[in-house]
Amino acid sequence: MSDMGGLRERKKAETYRRLSETAVGLFLEHGFERVTVADVAAAAGVSKPTLFRYFPAKEDLVLHRLADHEGEAGAVVAGRPPGCPPLAALRRHFLAGLDRRDPVTGLNDDPGVLAFHALLYGTPSLVARLHTHQERDEAALAEALTLVDSEVGAGVGERLAAGQIVAVRRVLAQENWRLIAAGGRADDLAEEAMRVAEAAFDQLCRGLPGLA
Repeated sequence: MSDMGGLRERKKAETYRRLSETAVGLFLEHGFERVTVADVAAAAGVSKPTLFRYFPAKEDLVLHRLADHEGEAGAVVAGRPPGCPPLAALRRHFLAGLDRRDPVTGLNDDPGVLAFHALLYGTPSLVARLHTHQERDEAALAEALTLVDSEVGAGVGERLAAGQIVAVRRVLAQENWRLIAAGGRADDLAEEAMRVAEAAFDQLCRGLPGLA
């Protein structure tokens, strides 16, 4: 890519970030339903048509914060070293996320992260949009998996496995977030969160021995 092309891509990414951050700030202050797309555009200094070129739906302004994680499980499996089973790679990745307090694991007590999670999980239209995000994650993971001699047929077995894996990761993150939202501290909860995650992946390995 030329320097000019690289500059365009960086400016585009910066615009995405600026619009999303402006919107999330307004939503946190006033509530998702009370803030219009026109309000966001005005605050960001762009027109509504320009904003819609970047974000076709209002909910996308919020879900953009998760964009870097979309397809992550599939990428972990696809990029694992030779000889490393898919579930071993996914286990290591999730535990590493807990260790560095990655917000996507739910084990993060930063006030800004907690406010964002409350906005996300407390707004029905955002939860619905989040399900679409998770379905794309499942599809990307299923594409990266390979099951030998699946009893349910080629393709279906991978999709079933991906659904189970994504569900486990989601439940672990939601449980961590629930405990922190109830007043827990990430550092105090870390050891137990690690233990529960290990047990959850052990359960996955028993249920999906072809990926362990």
